[in-house]
Amino acid sequence: MGKILLGVIVAVASLMLVDSLSCNKCSFGLVGVCVGPTKETCSSNISVCYTAVTTFPVLSKFSGFNTQGCLDNTTSCNSTFTDSFLSTNYSTQTNCCSSDNCNPIQTSAATASSKMTITATIGAAVLASVWGSLL
Repeated sequence: MGKILLGVIVAVASLMLVDSLSCNKCSFGLVGVCVGPTKETCSSNISVCYTAVTTFPVLSKFSGFNTQGCLDNTTSCNSTFTDSFLSTNYSTQTNCCSSDNCNPIQTSAATASSKMTITATIGAAVLASVWGSLL
């Protein structure tokens, strides 16, 4: 009886140790930069991580919108879908992967020097505003 109970405990414990797939989640991204990135644990054992990028061919310099997260239906993986909206053609390319956090998120497209320039500009504007209100 003890061996059966031990076998049941080991089986249940091994099922509890199985970890679900974890993906980077981005509900909205613009020009490759995610706004509000998070992590997402997939709900299904057949889930994959995905990255979808929507581009507009008429706007060649615009790198598009992107979304990322878990995907349960793998039929759209590694494919490109083309359609039109208000007479404007667009295409959505979806890429999938199946290891933890394999869909990297870009949180900033700015270089360090441009970040410093923006920070200095905002700081100078705030300082000028404060000084202006004191005079």
